[in-house]
Amino acid sequence: MFLKRLQLALIHTAVAITLVPINSTLNRVMIFDLGFSKTLFTLLAIFPYLLAPIQVAIGSFSDRNPIFGYRRTPYIFAGLLLCVIGVAVAPQVAILISNNFTLGIIVGILAFGAWGMGYNLSAVSYFSLATEVSGQKGRGATIATMFFVMVIGLIATGITLSHMVPTYTPEALTRAFTLVAASALTLGLLGLFNLERSANGNADLSPHSENYTLKEIVSAIKENRVAKIFFVYLLLLLAAILGQDVLLEPFGAQAFDMTLEQTSRIVSISSTFTLVAFIVAGFMEGRVNKKVIAQIGNLGALAGFLIVIASGLMASLSLFYIGITLLGFGTGISTVANLALMFELTVPEKVGLYIGAWGFSNGLSRLTGLLMAGVVADVATRITGQALSGYLVVFGIEAAMLLAAAIMLSRIDVGAFKKQAHDPSFVDKVAVAAE
Repeated sequence: MFLKRLQLALIHTAVAITLVPINSTLNRVMIFDLGFSKTLFTLLAIFPYLLAPIQVAIGSFSDRNPIFGYRRTPYIFAGLLLCVIGVAVAPQVAILISNNFTLGIIVGILAFGAWGMGYNLSAVSYFSLATEVSGQKGRGATIATMFFVMVIGLIATGITLSHMVPTYTPEALTRAFTLVAASALTLGLLGLFNLERSANGNADLSPHSENYTLKEIVSAIKENRVAKIFFVYLLLLLAAILGQDVLLEPFGAQAFDMTLEQTSRIVSISSTFTLVAFIVAGFMEGRVNKKVIAQIGNLGALAGFLIVIASGLMASLSLFYIGITLLGFGTGISTVANLALMFELTVPEKVGLYIGAWGFSNGLSRLTGLLMAGVVADVATRITGQALSGYLVVFGIEAAMLLAAAIMLSRIDVGAFKKQAHDPSFVDKVAVAAE
């Protein structure tokens, strides 16, 4: 079983690392080195989240339509291939836009669209396969392993990119992205090898999962006061935390003249402290109240934003590193603790419905946060005439959103929901984090 868990972790890591060069290197190059608008980049970056609703359809289709007897492997492979193609082509977006804007935008839509379709196609399939391979009892441990290996992969990818692209040149960017694409394809193929059993002659292997429509999810949220509060709480919290993803690297370059090599390491630093937070949160589980843990994470991330803002105002690189460390650590603590609340804010007969609602909030927050970051930063820059102010305004808004979320947390009454008969284990909570 350990080998199969490791294989699933390799697949998850392969898909995840294809996003790192886009969100930690390409964004810096396009926004800072080439001077393109932040709005332009974020409009491309939200593609995967616009395509997210197709996951339900993909899951249902693959259940009913195995290919050569396999229900998951062909869909995972197709998704991985699209992610690899997307990241391999992505550097050409920056290069082409500089020379031929229209052609560059067309290629950008195709590259980001390929990555988004690939992510949605593969993710729903390999998480389904994780459940089928592990069984319900082993699912949490399997996906916790997938999450742990993924974070290590993110750290390694960030370090590799920083060495391969110390300064921007089209050739160095292309080589680095090609290496990541090749590495992802290799890891994914190793993970897929002999992982899934053929379903030929075994029709009963098809899982029967509950699927809910968007209308049913919205109704479930509207009918329960605490559900509405928690939905908005998650939206504010995650939009703030995730919205800074595309801005930290160009901000580091703008505020501190950090090289491309230095800004590419930001994802490694942040991910390292997220991993540390994950371990700390696991230790605190069962010893400290869940809402207290969540608030520690929320306020830690809030402090990170405030310190990042202060670093820009004071031109202090040391403060900036402290800020991104707190952001990574606070995000890790907050994520695990809030996942625990998600599990509690369900009712046994409608677990899938409420988890679907919280997943919908997650997807909406990613889209909202990224789009807000780009548009607001550009508008603020245009109004003030100072590039740095655009970043600081966005970070200030995100800090305010975290403060509002922290205040809303006190209004969330877990007792309003019936807890499940058995409190989910820590690894089960991590399972949703990975998804």
